[in-house]
This record gives sequence, C-alpha cells and structure tokens, in this order.
Amino acid sequence: MKAIVIEGTLRANSGKKLSNDLRKNEEVPCNINGVENFSFSAPVKSFKHLVYTPDFKTATIKLGDKEVSCVIQELQFHPVTDELVHIDFLELVPGKKLIVEIPLQLNGTPKGAKDGGKITQRIKKLRVKTTPEKLVGRIQIDIENIELGKSIRVIDLKLDGMEILNPPQFPVVSVLIPRAIKEETPTAAAPVAAAAAPAAGAAAPAAAAKPAAKKK
Repeated sequence: MKAIVIEGTLRANSGKKLSNDLRKNEEVPCNINGVENFSFSAPVKSFKHLVYTPDFKTATIKLGDKEVSCVIQELQFHPVTDELVHIDFLELVPGKKLIVEIPLQLNGTPKGAKDGGKITQRIKKLRVKTTPEKLVGRIQIDIENIELGKSIRVIDLKLDGMEILNPPQFPVVSVLIPRAIKEETPTAAAPVAAAAAPAAGAAAPAAAAKPAAKKK
C-alpha cells in the first residue's frame, strides 16, 4: 500500500515548554517507537491525509537522510479546540507482527435487503494482528449472500495473513427484518387458529353422549 510521506525535523530535546513552542509555530511534536526511538516535529498540514481519512494508511517519515516506515500508534487532540497536538508512531519492521485497526468496506447488496430487510453494520473496524506486508487500506467484505434475518459474524471472516482479535461471535453486518414484515406473520396465522375452534366445539357433544349411554 502507498505510504504518506512526512518530512520532519529531529528533536534532541523534549518537554512541555518545547512542545508548546512547536505548536505555536504550527508544528506537531511526534515520537517514533521501534528499533530506535526518535522525537521529531513536522508541520501540522503535512498530517492531513494521514490523520483525517477513512482509510488505514502507513507513513514514511523522512528525517534528513533517515527514512522510517510507521503507522499511527496514538493520536492526541486538544480537548477544547480539537487541534492535533501530538502523535506517537510505531515503526514497521518487515515480518514483525503488529496490532492495528483497519476499516471495513461492504460490497454488494444482500439478498435479504432485496426482500425488504434493513442492512445494519455493527463493526466499522476490525482489530487484527498481522505483518507490515499484509496491511491494507480497507478490508473488503462481500455481503451479497446475507439473507433476511441473518448476519455475517467475525468467525465467518477469513483474511489472508491476518488474525482477527474481535470477539468471534459478534455480528459484523446484519440484515434485520423490518417491523412491517414481522407484523404480517401473526395476521396470516389467524385463520388457522379460527379454523381449529369448531373442531374443539364439536368434541363437546360427543363427550356428553357417553353419560347418556350409561342410563340404559
């Protein structure tokens, strides 16, 4: 997958005052955790396509003659202004597994939806354990075969090179039966119940006839 390139400046020092000074200059203080740990800063606008996106993305951090492949580990925003104030990155090491959350993309129209059902997505992202080589922007799920009242659960998903860490029985996407369809079921069953009533009534005279036979 294509990485977002971030050109930053190494920081030898850290601390609250320095971080505040960087933010005043529209720079975001960052850390890289990995084989080596680095502190750096980069212009806040350079993170736009990495942070504010519906897709999962990796980053290539350029620090002078050094390049580090990373993923976002943690984001911090200002509690009032919602301004991006800090990022922790995790270095990607080829072949070494990491845990990330990747958004889902649902493809197709379920059979149940064509029959009047309502599509409900219960999970927006999957938490997976995988290697950098298997990372994708979105996990694709074919939902065309979901019937009315049925679901695709986590356990039903088979992903190449990924171990899913969400609870296995949790539904990912369901096709719910609308109330209007549910209400049709008891209405259709009513004539059956009504037809059974005369049969019960007809049995009463036969039961009453038995004592009369004993008087003879």
